[in-house]
Amino acid sequence: MSNPFRMKTAPLCRLLLAGVWLLGGLNGLAQTAGSQAEAVAANATAERSITDWLMRLHEASRRRAYIGTLVVSSGGSMASSRIWHVCDGEKQIERVESLSGAPRSTFRRNDEVITFSPQSKVAVTEKRESLGLFPHLLKSADSAIDQFYSARPQGSERVAGFEADVVQLVPKDKLRFGYRIWSEKKTGLVVKLQTLDGEGRVLEQVAFSELQLDAPVSMEKLTQMMRNTEGYKLEKPELVKTTAAAEGWQLKSSVPGFKPMSCYRRPAGSRPEASDDLVQWVFSDGLASVSLFIEPFDRRRHGAEGLMAMGATHTLVRRIADRSAGKDGGWWLTVVGEVPASTLQAFAQGLERKK
Repeated sequence: MSNPFRMKTAPLCRLLLAGVWLLGGLNGLAQTAGSQAEAVAANATAERSITDWLMRLHEASRRRAYIGTLVVSSGGSMASSRIWHVCDGEKQIERVESLSGAPRSTFRRNDEVITFSPQSKVAVTEKRESLGLFPHLLKSADSAIDQFYSARPQGSERVAGFEADVVQLVPKDKLRFGYRIWSEKKTGLVVKLQTLDGEGRVLEQVAFSELQLDAPVSMEKLTQMMRNTEGYKLEKPELVKTTAAAEGWQLKSSVPGFKPMSCYRRPAGSRPEASDDLVQWVFSDGLASVSLFIEPFDRRRHGAEGLMAMGATHTLVRRIADRSAGKDGGWWLTVVGEVPASTLQAFAQGLERKK
């Protein structure tokens, strides 16, 4: 979980605009002056471009210490976690304790992640994307978010006891979902996030039910807890950085807005159930991401082709035939992303083996 909100994950890199700060500092002035300040803030909010919004939200998550209880609702199920987050300007560390389901503690220090499972006494350590909402947003110098999304301010509401600005990120095509985001007025910290389908229905919601901003979170204490693996079996999945071309794959037609971000190969030795390497190819439009998992087809493990959905997450599985390899040859493709099914199908149809 890269950040409680996305975990998506995500992450947004956002700049604070001066107008927003006027709301908190003018409460003691005359009513007229207060009204003028609110008007200025409202205008600033209305005039923010989508890049302004994203920059503001992203930076808020990087610069704040907080403790809170986060509730995730998706696909008819609900889960909650307790979160401790702190940043000293460069280093970030976060602790997430599951409050529902199997006990689990996840610590994240920049891109280093370790997950403790008390029941099995296993601790898994790995590298993941940097903390932040919509983490791929700033990785591409030629990011074109505004070509595929627009921002529509929707007033303000209270969430977890805080006044929050509400903005809806509306997709300009049917290849991506929309988002409705609540950000705390003074800091810009995201306190609630909804993922919306093409009809505006909520597919998934993440929200703080309780939040303490500028909380006394100790980076040193969290670091000590993260490093204490005594009594746990430490596992470190092996990942090898590679390219799709080097692995023999390409997209014969690109999916608009989605750019390749990374590609890794997980050697078979790190997955006892597999007979060969698995390749993960990651794409993002800056907000949504899609992962393509490609591995040799194994009739014993791979079942029927199809499409599945849980909340905002869709998964498509299909076999890619290789006539030269006989009936048991070929590859098994799993495409996963918080995007419409048609987007996954576009990726699956465009993937081909290099000749």
